[in-house]
Amino acid sequence: MPRPLSHIRVLDLSRVLAWPWASQNLADLAAEVLKIERPGAGDDTRSWGPPFLKDRDGKETRESAYFLSVNRGKKSVTLDIAKPEGQRIARALAGKCDVLLENYKVGGLAKYGLAYEDLRKTNPRIIYCSITGFGQSGPSAHRPGYDFIFQGMGGLMSITGERDGEPGGGPQKVGIAVTDVLAGMYASLAITAAIAHRERTGVGQYIDLALFDAVVALGATQILNYFTSGKIPGRYGNAHANVVPYEVFATADGHLILAVGNDSQFASFCKIAGRPELAADSRYASMPGRITNRATLIPLLREILRERQSARWLTELEAGNVPCGPISNYKEVFEDPQVRHRGLKVEIPHPSGVPCPTVASPMRFSENPVEYKLPPPLLGQDTREVLGNVLGLRQEELDQLAALRII
Repeated sequence: MPRPLSHIRVLDLSRVLAWPWASQNLADLAAEVLKIERPGAGDDTRSWGPPFLKDRDGKETRESAYFLSVNRGKKSVTLDIAKPEGQRIARALAGKCDVLLENYKVGGLAKYGLAYEDLRKTNPRIIYCSITGFGQSGPSAHRPGYDFIFQGMGGLMSITGERDGEPGGGPQKVGIAVTDVLAGMYASLAITAAIAHRERTGVGQYIDLALFDAVVALGATQILNYFTSGKIPGRYGNAHANVVPYEVFATADGHLILAVGNDSQFASFCKIAGRPELAADSRYASMPGRITNRATLIPLLREILRERQSARWLTELEAGNVPCGPISNYKEVFEDPQVRHRGLKVEIPHPSGVPCPTVASPMRFSENPVEYKLPPPLLGQDTREVLGNVLGLRQEELDQLAALRII
């Protein structure tokens, strides 16, 4: 059975996180991804450790955990595009590819003859996706950008963190580079949509994707609250602006999440808690009432939740169909029976002689499932194979390119 993108070849001129996240998604869908890296150094994140993958003798390799997390399924081709011959080879590869993915500064690839306008002349079917901080136009287009900055500028930190006046109050970033991951996901979707368009029309296109746009789009539910009310959303800590109770509560021995989404669930919670009168109280019987009277209800619930241990609460609330859950660290996540059942940890054979762990793709297909055959590549391990097979370069030509440090 052909896999979704097994007919697609991607030239990946990207590095770090957002862009490799996108190309890894394409690789998971069976696209052939040619990852172009600097000779001798490679993707910046190869050195972003420790931790590094350990070999069979327990010694650290040069493969950082960060790099391993977003580069499975790809082929590494070392190529110095700062040199004219390297540029010629890159253009030749682009002519043999369906998609090009890059994250250079605005206009940065034009000096190498690798801009979209250059490549479309010889390959009008190419889908060229540029991911930058602020996009290709506008007063900030030429500014560099980083996830942390975008979480602040894009409004995310204005609604993330404990409420002002509370202990630890103030803006807080999300614990992962969520802007990069989100932009990578949007890029994956945009590229596959462009592939579908090309299959109907035969025409490629240019995709301008900005991290700043992505993080603003992420805030749509809170932004619509602002658009419709004129009230600027604030930080609620672990609480929810439009649902009560919906936050973290301390128990007798830890914490749990209580996420009551409707009135019947609240009544069920009150019954399990031995406080049915709260569900009958006109102040708390409906969601609008609970939101309006949050300041009096939440302290009552805090007292109630402290009366029992987390495990007992979780068992009783789940039996009563009240949404709840633990707060797990990543060790506990991968001990969860559901996580084990879904096979979310995958190990791929690696050239270091030990299995390389990876986190499974959440995409599940009934007809052509994701396969995990290629581990994140060693730097330049596929250079000669790719240039030989795709461009037809002979061994002596490859030797000469290596001697000139172009590959």
